[in-house]
Amino acid sequence: MSTAIICAILVVICVFSVKSYAKKLTKGCCGSGGDTVKRIRPKDKTLSDYSHCYHISIDGMSCKNCAIRVENAFNRTEGLYAKVNLGKAEAELYSKEELSEEVIRKTIAKAGYKATKISKDN
Repeated sequence: MSTAIICAILVVICVFSVKSYAKKLTKGCCGSGGDTVKRIRPKDKTLSDYSHCYHISIDGMSCKNCAIRVENAFNRTEGLYAKVNLGKAEAELYSKEELSEEVIRKTIAKAGYKATKISKDN
């Protein structure tokens, strides 16, 4: 009897695992499906207008939607312009005003990811 119960529990776990994996395959890692995350474009894309540049290593991004979420977290703020390289798990953040590491880390955390390294170009 106990063997049957254990087998039933294992079958249920396998069914949920297969369903979850199928969702990931069809809708992307975030389960959001395709290109449903709308990209927010900064008003000013001229890099020479930005006096500060930060290079940020980011953990937790695994698909295009993740990269767009990080870009959007910054691009929705006036005076900031971010470009994310998903393959390198890095972002370049251009700013018209100097930013503290804390502000950068909190912005990325609000998007659901973690900044592991931040360096500033002079």
